[in-house]
Amino acid sequence: MPRSSALLLAAFSLVAAGGIADAQESGKPVLTVYTYESFLPDWGPGPKIEAAFEKNCNCDLKWVGLGDGVAILNRLKLEGSTTKADVALGMTAELVPEMKATGFFAPSGADLSRLQVPGGWSDDSFVPFDYSYLAFVYDTQTLKAPPKSLEDLVNGDPNEKIVIEDPRNSTPGLGFLLWMKAVYGDKAAEKWQTLSKRILTVTPGWSEAYGLFTSGEVPMVLSYTTSPAYHMIEEKTERYQAASFSEGHYLQVELAGMLKGSKQPELAKSFLAFLVSPEAQAILPTTNWAFPVTPPATPLPEAFDKLVKPAKPLVVDAETVAANRRAWTDEWLKALGR
Repeated sequence: MPRSSALLLAAFSLVAAGGIADAQESGKPVLTVYTYESFLPDWGPGPKIEAAFEKNCNCDLKWVGLGDGVAILNRLKLEGSTTKADVALGMTAELVPEMKATGFFAPSGADLSRLQVPGGWSDDSFVPFDYSYLAFVYDTQTLKAPPKSLEDLVNGDPNEKIVIEDPRNSTPGLGFLLWMKAVYGDKAAEKWQTLSKRILTVTPGWSEAYGLFTSGEVPMVLSYTTSPAYHMIEEKTERYQAASFSEGHYLQVELAGMLKGSKQPELAKSFLAFLVSPEAQAILPTTNWAFPVTPPATPLPEAFDKLVKPAKPLVVDAETVAANRRAWTDEWLKALGR
């Protein structure tokens, strides 16, 4: 393995071992959950989900933060049977065939009869816990004429820069790769070349990209239709809005799954069941800024009524993604000159 990957894995192992040792000293079983970094800050869902679950589990829930959703799968492939994870949380629906092919995941045992996911859900291993639609969020104070279509975005002013995420590591980055394919098909490479003139940078994950946007480095960023709800509720401002695209918006469903090698399989199953409970579903909309997948314990805030409502949800069949992800990523790399 590359030196950087080896060092990262070694550092992770030391941190994880220390946290698990502390929990074991407390006498409580440890449930280790891999997730993405933006799930874990004080403003994210991690602390509230942890507190709510630990009220009844008599356990110690330990988070391990990784770069982004695709990076979670990459880490599991790197670690293989040596992984410390009991649960992985934050992958997306288009990765299901690839995740199943690893042989790492076990049936969830969760009752998914109350799911309300666009397009439905039938998989027995992966539990949807929220969903949203990809969108380009823009600053209304600096961008007076936002794009009204993906075509507008691609052919827009090269001086109005955007930031996107890397599809090799990031779930929104992968989603945008599929969004371009869903709309342009065989012409996607050509459209990527045109769009590349507007791309200031490609970040490893969502947190870095959104940070550049909110710090004023760019007037527009790849994010979600639900992102403006954060600014409306937490910052009391409607300054940041999602552009509505006439071709439709790519649907992204977030998933969690239990590892076959989990040393705490019953706790892992309990956690997956908790994720779709009314209590957890009430936490996620205003911390992870996404739509619930089952009826939450409390109604959604009024800000969610003001969000872009895609008339045409876009998806690419997961089996098609599994068969083509590498080739489409190579096409993207070549088109952007990377």
